[in-house]
Amino acid sequence: MTHLLLSHFSSDDVLSHFGLWAFLSIGAIALFGIFIPVTSWIDSRRKEREAFYKAETIRRVAEASPDGAKATLELLREQDRLNQIKTREGMKIGGLINVAVGTGLILFLRELVGPHVALCGLIPGFIGVAMLVYVYVLAPPVQ
Repeated sequence: MTHLLLSHFSSDDVLSHFGLWAFLSIGAIALFGIFIPVTSWIDSRRKEREAFYKAETIRRVAEASPDGAKATLELLREQDRLNQIKTREGMKIGGLINVAVGTGLILFLRELVGPHVALCGLIPGFIGVAMLVYVYVLAPPVQ
């Protein structure tokens, strides 16, 4: 019995998997320690810079002429309207994707496992239907 236990922990066996262990360790450190923090930092700097330039532009337009305040309010309303449209379009696409994923799960799980397991595909399908119902029925109109 001891021989069997020692054969699993022999030094040759441990060193034979060192390359895989080193690759996975370095890859995890590179992903979670370098890549993700750097990309999130770059993205936050970009958003901060965009917000600064937007605020500076609005300030200059408001100070430029007597009608600048009206133009500034109109610009802010237009940007808000465009953001609402963008959000609504994203929800439409997300709803359609969820309905398609649910339908695909139902079809594939019915063939692979059985009809009772295939009902799991209704979960993303109903989420997609709820998103589409919100966008087309419940959401306030974009003005």
